[in-house]
Amino acid sequence: MTAEQWTRTVRHQLGLGRLLPLGGPRDGAWIAEEAAQAVLRSAVAALPDVRLGALRIGLADPDGARESAVPAPPSALPPGPLRLAADFEATPAEPLPVTAERLRTALAGTATDLLGLDLGEVDLRVTGLLDEDTGHSPVRRPEPPRPQEAGPGDETLAAEAALAVPGVRGLTGLLGRPVHIGEQETGEGSLPRRHVRVELAVGTDRRALDVAREVRASVGEALADRPTVAVLVTATVQAAAV
Repeated sequence: MTAEQWTRTVRHQLGLGRLLPLGGPRDGAWIAEEAAQAVLRSAVAALPDVRLGALRIGLADPDGARESAVPAPPSALPPGPLRLAADFEATPAEPLPVTAERLRTALAGTATDLLGLDLGEVDLRVTGLLDEDTGHSPVRRPEPPRPQEAGPGDETLAAEAALAVPGVRGLTGLLGRPVHIGEQETGEGSLPRRHVRVELAVGTDRRALDVAREVRASVGEALADRPTVAVLVTATVQAAAV
């Protein structure tokens, strides 16, 4: 089994789904599909007369995807507009096109405002009708991440810089170490440049893309050689109710 196949297998077993780009090619940030789905499902759970079913997010146009400015996590999707496809059931309380438009608006708004996904398409499919007294979706609450040790030296500096950013709820390291430091080729005749990947969980009180951008800047400034930095969000944590 190759390293790439091993990574895909582990990611599937952990239930992360695809690694989706956050923002554009210069943002250097990704989010696990499972983490994004948790936020989307929670946001539409209170919609009346509708129950969300299967939900899938991928590139809207794989051939039109762009190259990231920094190395991506293993097997992550390249930056580009995304397509969200979802199944849903609804009650006959109102016409299905009206219900579908409410759901589409809620999903698209959450993807943009709470996550920072570049959403190009939202495709919905009605899979069944509900009784009028069972129209609410169950809410799946993600479990808080377990704290991880970052390791010695520069990994510790990078971890501390990431944890200091508002909105970061912990380091995860589900694909390996929470902070992974390697090297990337910079071109013929140039010395390799260090590259850092940080895996973390974010709260839903701030947009995931904004948190990731600040983590990249904070980690880059914390290390003397100013490496390139990529951020992978592997979990989202709901804000505690007051």
